[in-house]
Parts: sequence; C-alpha cells; structure tokens
Amino acid sequence: MATLTEAPPPLSPEAPAKKPPRKRGRWTPYWLLLPGILWLLVFFALPMIYQASTSVQTGSLEEGYKVTWHLATYWDALSEYWPQFLRSVLYAASATILCLILGYPLAYLIAFRAGRWRNLIMILVIAPFFTSFLIRTLAWKTILSDSGPVVGVLNTLHVLDVTTWLGWTSGDRVLATPLAVVCGLTYNFLPFMILPLYTSLERIDVRLHEAAGDLYAKPITTFRKVTFPLSMPGVVSGTLLTFIPAAGDYVNAELLGSTDTRMIGNVIQTQFLRVLDYPTAAALSFILMAAILLMVTFYIRRAGTEELV
Repeated sequence: MATLTEAPPPLSPEAPAKKPPRKRGRWTPYWLLLPGILWLLVFFALPMIYQASTSVQTGSLEEGYKVTWHLATYWDALSEYWPQFLRSVLYAASATILCLILGYPLAYLIAFRAGRWRNLIMILVIAPFFTSFLIRTLAWKTILSDSGPVVGVLNTLHVLDVTTWLGWTSGDRVLATPLAVVCGLTYNFLPFMILPLYTSLERIDVRLHEAAGDLYAKPITTFRKVTFPLSMPGVVSGTLLTFIPAAGDYVNAELLGSTDTRMIGNVIQTQFLRVLDYPTAAALSFILMAAILLMVTFYIRRAGTEELV
C-alpha cells in the first residue's frame, strides 16, 4: 500500500522535455491544392482582371485602347441594352420553371420507382451530352419548323392562339419566337435540373415515408411535409445550375429566335466579334455577372438552405 500511494519521483532537472514528434506531410494538402489554385488564377482571375481593365478603357481598335477609368461605359451599356437584360432574365426564369416542373417527377421516379430500370433512365437523361450543344439546338429547328408535327398538333389544339395572345408566338409560327427560345433552353439545360434533384431525393430515407403513412398522412401530405422539404438542396442546386447558364446563353436565341428575341449574350457576342467595341462588351459582361450574383444571393437566402448538392 505504501508503494501504491507514494508520489512518483520528480523529474531530473537535467532531463530535457521530449519534443512531440514532427508531423510529416503536413504540407501535402497544400501541394495538392496548388494545381487547382494555379488553374483558377491563370484561366479565371487573370481574364477577369483583364476584362475589368478593358471595361474602363477608351479608344478604338485602330488607335488602340487606353485605361482612362471611363465608368460611364457601364451606365451607357445598361441604359441602351436593358431590354435585353430583362428578356434574358425572363427567358431563363421561364426555362428554369419548366425544367423544375418536368424534371422533378422524373427525378422522383428514378429515385423511388425506377427499380432495375434506374440505370437505363439515367443514361437516357445524360444522353443529350453525347452530342454537341450546337447539334442539339439545330435539331429543334426541324422539330419546331412550320411544316413539322409539333406546330400541327398545337394548331389542332388551338394552343398557338393562346400563346400568340400572350406574345410568345406569332400566328401559326413557333420558330423565331420567344416560345422557341424557351423550348431550346429547357431542353438543353433539363439534365442540369434532373441530376441534382435525383441526388437529393435518393438521400431521403424511405422509412420517413412509411412513418408518415403510419400517421395516416395522405400521399400529397407526405410529399408536401416530408419529400419536398428534404429535397430542397436539390431544388436550389438544380435551379441555379439551370438559371445561371441560361441567362447568359446566346446559341438558342441565335438559332431559334429572331432579332426581337435577342438576349444579352447575343449583344455581348456582337459587341466583341462584330462591332469590336471591347469596353462596352466587357461592361455588359460585368453587369450581367453582378446581376446574377445578386439574384443568386437573394434566392439562396430566401430558400433557407445552404446544403447544396
């Protein structure tokens, strides 16, 4: 007992304290991040800085451009092309809503009802990515042609009368109208909506649905109280992945629309490649980026979720 209760002898003052072993490889994560950081600096940060300097320049292509901090370019660009900005937001929002309406039931089917057909349906969803964006858009010129079956069916159902009254079509034509542009945007960006929705729905525990049924909840109540709230990260991710590229798109408006359906992406392309007014084009690009950033920030805050898929 005396041996157990005795205090341990004090350490000798001559004995130095042992240093903790040096952790090897603590810089390894930073070295692994270095290629990605360099990539972002070279191909994202530097072009952004160059475009920012271009937007405040004055001059011409023959005489050369100089940085004069001419901030009035932003106001001039916005005051002249604000209809194209509003049109881009309207078309992108319409395509995003249509993608959500079409994509949510399909994602729900894949997550809970597909069974052994799940992989096949997923392949069909991503199948459009096997061809180029340009070819997919050109195919819609044939689908929506005046002599095509789509226009014939819409005329038979008198749908075009309603869309013409709303200003989305022109008489018996669908091509070169806002409806054609929105259809092209919806088709091209629909997979970007379905994939995040499917990922979010697949994470939901099916036992929660069973518990809701045990509490005598109807299917619509289960969807409203359980399924949809738990799938909100996928909804937010899908809408962002659809709206952001759709707002800056110019291919669909160029191939399926007309001069009356030009989006801000078409204006930026024209200013860069045809008019050669680089300061205005750069200013329009930054205005578009700032507008999308503000809308996305407000949307995420209102959605009430930060857990993005």
